[in-house]
Amino acid sequence: MKDRNHLADIKSSHKVSIIEKGTVDIPMLQLLNADGTLVKGAKKPDVDDDTLVKIYKTMRYIRILDERMIAAQRQGRISFYLASTGEEAASVASAAALDNKDMIFSQYREQGALAYRGYTTEAFMNQMFSNEKDPNKGRQMPIHYGSKEHAFMTISSPLGTQIPQAAGYAYGQKMQKEGKITICYFGEGAASEGDFHAGLNMAAVLNCPCIFFCRNNGYAISTPADEQFAGDGIASRGLGYGVKTIRVDGNDAFAVYAATKKAREIALEENAPVLIEAMSYRLAAHSTSDDPTGYRSKDEEERWRQKDPIQRLGKYLSAKKLLDEEQDEKDAEQMRQTVLAELKKVEKTDVCHIDELITDVYDKAPWHLQEQLDELKAHMKKYPDAYPNTSGRL
Repeated sequence: MKDRNHLADIKSSHKVSIIEKGTVDIPMLQLLNADGTLVKGAKKPDVDDDTLVKIYKTMRYIRILDERMIAAQRQGRISFYLASTGEEAASVASAAALDNKDMIFSQYREQGALAYRGYTTEAFMNQMFSNEKDPNKGRQMPIHYGSKEHAFMTISSPLGTQIPQAAGYAYGQKMQKEGKITICYFGEGAASEGDFHAGLNMAAVLNCPCIFFCRNNGYAISTPADEQFAGDGIASRGLGYGVKTIRVDGNDAFAVYAATKKAREIALEENAPVLIEAMSYRLAAHSTSDDPTGYRSKDEEERWRQKDPIQRLGKYLSAKKLLDEEQDEKDAEQMRQTVLAELKKVEKTDVCHIDELITDVYDKAPWHLQEQLDELKAHMKKYPDAYPNTSGRL
């Protein structure tokens, strides 16, 4: 019988061998300079012009959506929001490199991937306003999207839970031989959760066709990366688990596309996981509950604004005559008007019927849940002024 203990063939030494940080150099793939020109010696990835324009327009749309919804939260129209400002290339360009039927497990800053697949402004709004058209039936916080149609698994708030789930889903895809893979997005802060280690190890041992896509944006809420870990970012952890690893400039749409395309090829052809660490920066606050001025400087933010992924790709497209700047501004204004119009329309849509609180868990609601629901209805009818916009929904 073949010896399956792969540790048996490790080269031995009579001296103490200490492997230090920096011994293995993990390079960062970059194809586009900040000014939109190709890096010396680099070539444009194998992507057609229409796809590049779609990537750009989707990033532009997400930036506008984020701005409008932050304003809506400040006005008290929604309760919460998370923007992806500065990180749009990571989600949009990676989504463009996938098959539309590849499964996406998201964290909460990948609205760009969902928009690229055709999720509408109205659908975004229905979820954020938790109305009767919300597929989650109003049970989730804003930005916790999910869409079976777009192969986008519903987002969960707890950090990292999607990582082992993605490994398991990818294992199922391998068993079913569908020719599809899974991509799992998370931040470098989530990589400190135990689920990260369990998920990567599971995928490596079971040979799961899964791309683990880490957005290293520099901060886990207010904690900078140098206070989170002492190792060489997240990429080094992939090597430790025997996972093929790519580090990429997360603000470079070309590099993200090329890296994800290659990672998908490996995952599909070799039934193997791949870790991508996208080096980026969160220009916005962590969420509408956060104030970044308390833990980072304006100078730091400004340095990263010079690497803005939208401007970088836009400059390339303009130079190649694929983008007319005047028309681009008109398109952006139209996007703003569309987002605002949908917001005004959707916020008038009725909330879900209160009975939806206890559906979908059991085939028939058990007595104790029905009793609690009846008590809640009676309470709301007794104090109608405290529960506006619920008439006819009890």
